[in-house]
Amino acid sequence: MSIPDLNLLVTLDVLLAEGSVTRAARRLRLSPSAMSRALARLRETTGDPLLVRAGRELVPTPRALELRERVAHLVGEAQTVLGPAQQLDPRQLEQTFTLRSSDGFVENFGPALIAHVGAQAPGVRLRFVQKIDRESVLLREGSVDLETGVIGGFTSPEVRTRRLFGDRFVGVVRSGHPLARGDISAERYAAGQHVLVARRDQDKGPMDDALAVLGLQRAIASIVGGFTAALALAAGSDLIATVPERHTGNLRTGMFSFPLPLRMPDLTVSLMWHPRMEADPAHRWLRGCVYDVCAAQVGTA
Repeated sequence: MSIPDLNLLVTLDVLLAEGSVTRAARRLRLSPSAMSRALARLRETTGDPLLVRAGRELVPTPRALELRERVAHLVGEAQTVLGPAQQLDPRQLEQTFTLRSSDGFVENFGPALIAHVGAQAPGVRLRFVQKIDRESVLLREGSVDLETGVIGGFTSPEVRTRRLFGDRFVGVVRSGHPLARGDISAERYAAGQHVLVARRDQDKGPMDDALAVLGLQRAIASIVGGFTAALALAAGSDLIATVPERHTGNLRTGMFSFPLPLRMPDLTVSLMWHPRMEADPAHRWLRGCVYDVCAAQVGTA
């Protein structure tokens, strides 16, 4: 049995990541002709063209798309296995980590996380970027180190996850709002004017489906992209915001919050990362920091 040249895995990983023979050659410090020969060998070995011309660009074939995640994982595992074992000293880390999360998570857990990380690793900086969708492209590309949020249909199946805490939706209105007095029925909740937090082009949320089961419908007066904006509108008007309770604890200070008079499933907020970072000592340390801070804040593990 002939043994394939395993060096081709590294070449294939870079080619599929770059989508360009020239850029891949530059990254691997090879000449374009040498990279072209390597691509020819990969095509012969796999029996697939892998990258095909589309105008001035190269685009991956279905087989290449199928292989991309597996190859990246194999290369990452090989680098970990063949690399020297090192004992991580967080005090010696000089690194910036990028965390993708909702504004509510940053507001509620960001200060404690920064303090926790800074106490152990003064040279580490945290960059928070807003999570405007649930797709895992940025994790796969490596431009984001960690994500927090609810796992959904857009989350890639290869993404590794760890539960951080459970959450539930609550209704929130300004202090002095009519709903702040008396029992809140599903009818009273539905009768108000609402602000909806939605991504993309959505014009309703899970609350609308729960209301429909009861034969009710609410009026959406405004649609925003984040919890901070929703609560700001509710604080300055008679709009009703419906937001995750633990995600928005600090944001709701001074406002009236109430349990929803609807049958709604609880949420599970998780930590997500790409499998190629699974064994990285610094990344593993950071994951532990996020988990410990969330456990301390909400009392769950």
